[in-house]
Amino acid sequence: MLHVGVIGAGAIGGQLAALLDRGGLRVSVTARGDSLAAMQAEGLRLMGSTGEHVARVEAAAALPESSPPDLVILTTKASDTAEALDANPVARRVPVLVVQNGLDAHGRVARLVGHDRVAAGISTTAANSLEPGLVNVTASGRLFIGGAERARFAQLLSPAVPDVTEIENLVGAQWTKLVINMVNAPPAVVGLSVQQSVADADVRRVITASMREAARIGLASGVRFEPLQGLTPNIIRMLARAPYWASEQVPKRMARTMGDVPNLGSTQQSLARGRLTEVDILNGAVVEAGRSASIAAPVNAAVTRLVHEREQGRPALTPAEFRSAVSE
Repeated sequence: MLHVGVIGAGAIGGQLAALLDRGGLRVSVTARGDSLAAMQAEGLRLMGSTGEHVARVEAAAALPESSPPDLVILTTKASDTAEALDANPVARRVPVLVVQNGLDAHGRVARLVGHDRVAAGISTTAANSLEPGLVNVTASGRLFIGGAERARFAQLLSPAVPDVTEIENLVGAQWTKLVINMVNAPPAVVGLSVQQSVADADVRRVITASMREAARIGLASGVRFEPLQGLTPNIIRMLARAPYWASEQVPKRMARTMGDVPNLGSTQQSLARGRLTEVDILNGAVVEAGRSASIAAPVNAAVTRLVHEREQGRPALTPAEFRSAVSE
């Protein structure tokens, strides 16, 4: 039986682990604190659009060394990567699928583990994990896999994980996901769900402006965007160049695909757990790419700053305060 190790059983990692367990694979996961205790006592519970399942995974603080997994899926926050790999040396000996936000996460992991048997995963699933040991999938999506080991992982995971798709244009797909992820941080600043944030005219204005900056900088950097989650290269070009009234249709459409169950986004979920967010590799990555392309990204810079202030305990802003704090 194939043995899969999942490092970081949060929203996406927990969803993948539960699906793999439901598919009959042996699954080991890493977790900590209340989440670890809940999984050891009651299993990993999956609910929502991918169905209900209680996964009897092998949960521990680190993956087993005595009976190591055949492959590893890394789903921690990018900021936790080095620490997670240090705690799980088995990742240095087996193929690794990196399912993280941001640009070139798999390249960083390959350098840390010292081998190139690394693939990159891009998940378009929306899920919440606010209760220990419970993952609620609010909108099921696809798992795109690129990189050197994409064929291996696609073949092994496809029987258990729905809609696994291989991609060749990995950089373009990562950039498209980055544009999509511009809906991630603003809800954390105002304390609303993604759907509520897009419905509010002030917050939607900021989201649309941040997406436009990301699209413009990507295009100026020569990125060949990959179609992802309904966001095609033509739509991204429109987003970058069209008037605001046309561009704002993009986040509106994205919110509709999320359904009625409130999705908080990973940034707000990190704040709820008292942890640092990924804003530096999302909105912050747009700012850095803009510097390289000599294009300013004031909206994304402001969003990054405001999320860091929330990490330090600043109360949520009202939508009107948020818009006034962001300079387009």
